[in-house]
Amino acid sequence: MAKVFTTALAALEGEEGVWAVGGAVRDALLERPPRELDLVVEGDAVAVAQRVAARLDGELVEHERFGTATVRAPGGVVLDLAAARRETYPRPGALPEVALGASVEEDLARRDFSVNALAVRPADGAVVGVPLAEADLRAGVLRVLHDASFRDDPTRLVRLARYAARLGFAIDPHTAELAEAAVMKGALATVTGERLGAELRLLAREPQPAALEALERFGLGAALLPGFAVDAGLVRRALALAGAAGDARPDRVALAAALRGDAPAGALAARLRELAFPAADAAAIVAAAGVDAGALACARPSEADAALARLPVEAAVMAAAEGAEPARAWLERGRRARLAIDGDDLLAAGLSGPAVGRGLAAARAALLDGAAPTRDDQLAAALDAAR
Repeated sequence: MAKVFTTALAALEGEEGVWAVGGAVRDALLERPPRELDLVVEGDAVAVAQRVAARLDGELVEHERFGTATVRAPGGVVLDLAAARRETYPRPGALPEVALGASVEEDLARRDFSVNALAVRPADGAVVGVPLAEADLRAGVLRVLHDASFRDDPTRLVRLARYAARLGFAIDPHTAELAEAAVMKGALATVTGERLGAELRLLAREPQPAALEALERFGLGAALLPGFAVDAGLVRRALALAGAAGDARPDRVALAAALRGDAPAGALAARLRELAFPAADAAAIVAAAGVDAGALACARPSEADAALARLPVEAAVMAAAEGAEPARAWLERGRRARLAIDGDDLLAAGLSGPAVGRGLAAARAALLDGAAPTRDDQLAAALDAAR
């Protein structure tokens, strides 16, 4: 990211109407590594992008209708430039109506929180922001820009939790009152599930359990997902096991850990579809949220293998996090156990068809349960089961 900033500053020399805005400015002022670089242009963003692309010998993608352009330069440098704009909301939860030709101050006024409404002009280092923006940044406070903010765009409710966790900031008391009122009045129902789901998936990648705990505030998590309740200890244990497993997705595990309530699997699956979760993500979350850790706690290694091998790995992580030691053993050792025999060995011994599959399954069960440590033992177990 440092290379992107250096390259951008050099390429923007002399462009008086260009401002770096939003998260990049916030993070830079907090002395944190920025995650992205957003550039706003007072005037013709496409014309500026054309000049920048020429300076960088880069590829230009123009969107004149929307007043945006993207420059892709050698070395993986990508710059997005957008014309400064004003926004109005025709109804609660609707996508905004956009008018170009705004000043940078008007562009900042349309944003979500004061700490994200700061801009720096690379040409001379000038800084502008909405009222209280710099004070809130110094104080570590999240504040909406106006009382209708959550009504206009309820996805900001999820973003409030996301930024609270990422930045470690407190929520301004009046903003908290507005958020609670918006949730109680059903603001989330005015926005599409697809937009809410996109924000929720981003939140799942933030520091945990802080992000989930912030989502629980104001009843926001329960309004989004059936059975939502946060056990911080469970979340931490599950994420530690996910890290050790190596192939479990932490974001899936985090969400599943907050959904270990009484909501039926069908209701949870339906809600995740409404939120436009990818099918694989939804299946993993539902499986992990619904896994029966109690039943697995008393399972033999072969029984744990039979139950968990057909599920996403996140389900085993969740069962282990809830104290099912056979699930933990399966994650650490059992799932990687390999037979010393294969189907060719059973065919050579005279088995055929479905008997080969039954034999291999029996041999694996015997191996996991400690009854067939050697090749000869496994072959004997397979042949006995197939007869």
